[in-house]
Amino acid sequence: MKKELIIVRYGEIGIKGPIVRKRFENRLLNNIKSALECRIEVDQGRIFLHTDDQELARQVLSKTFGVVSFSPAVVTETDFDYIKEKLKAYTEELVQEGLFSGEDSFAIRCRRVGKHSFTSQQMAAFCGSVVYGVTQSKVDLTRPDFEIFLEVREDETYLFHQKIPGPGGLPVGTQGRVVALLSTGIDSPVACYLMMKRGCSITALHFNNHPYTSPDEEKIKKISEKLKEYSHGARFDLFAVDYGEFLSKCIEDAPSRMTCVLCKSGMYQTAEKLAQREGALALVDGNSLGQVASQTLPNLVATRHFTTLPLLSPLIGWDKVEIENLAKKIGTYTLSIIPEEGCSAAPRHPETHAELEKVVEAQNKLKMDKEVDNLAFSLRRMKI
Repeated sequence: MKKELIIVRYGEIGIKGPIVRKRFENRLLNNIKSALECRIEVDQGRIFLHTDDQELARQVLSKTFGVVSFSPAVVTETDFDYIKEKLKAYTEELVQEGLFSGEDSFAIRCRRVGKHSFTSQQMAAFCGSVVYGVTQSKVDLTRPDFEIFLEVREDETYLFHQKIPGPGGLPVGTQGRVVALLSTGIDSPVACYLMMKRGCSITALHFNNHPYTSPDEEKIKKISEKLKEYSHGARFDLFAVDYGEFLSKCIEDAPSRMTCVLCKSGMYQTAEKLAQREGALALVDGNSLGQVASQTLPNLVATRHFTTLPLLSPLIGWDKVEIENLAKKIGTYTLSIIPEEGCSAAPRHPETHAELEKVVEAQNKLKMDKEVDNLAFSLRRMKI
């Protein structure tokens, strides 16, 4: 049976005040429409989406932040005879497709909005008898093998059997723009995903460390393309900067143990220049406290000292397994683990307890302000 529409549910948006809720709701609708040709109606906390391409709609909704769940549904009049006819045909098709059989226990879940001459329990009991007439299945309201849902809204009733999870969160674009440091590793793409889930638009910044790493930029493009799939309705930009010359100066003019600290500090300062240009309100990185040498607490303090914008680290309390699991779920993991050379600029014994005074001294010797200005001037936008 062709599904006539999709019922889309949101969660966190619904607890906002009326003005904010309307703004977030409108943003969510615009984000969906930017990726899908459709007609949308909104009624009391539900979005009713009409489209001729159900498969594309599923793909879009499963990657649209703000969507908690959605259900392809059929609609009929709120009349017992009409509901019986539609539900009988719906159940017969489920049986034919092998999704539901007489061996499965089932339950009817009924939800009503508006005033009706019957209760939800009465409607559920009536519909249960219809389904039983088709399948002879046992009713189990506690732990059924199969569930059929009815949503009764005034004069129309919607039937469905799936509640497909969406990514949740807030619509992208409701919380402003951030500049995110994006590498080809596992962590930073996940950090970008989490910031989009909290409603931020992303300007990603990649540092090409050639000749200390491969000059190839196809991997970062592929990771960015995957992340862009979650950015419906908002710009996802990717910038890159050639960082190898700056790294060479760090190696030549500063203690070798401090190379990683100076490298990360330079990244933050360059990102802040880009943020000022792009109107971004914060910086984002993929740091997980203590995971590698540059992410010890003293090093985080030292490397962040020279920036003025807020620096957000959504993974700061996550362990590697948690990060990898989410990377697999969102589709960036298989791209991040594509083999590549490690950074040969990293010293054998990197600094893990940087002293701010020594970092300041090293940066002054490097003339960091001038170096950062040069890096910011050489930023280039990459096409994804």
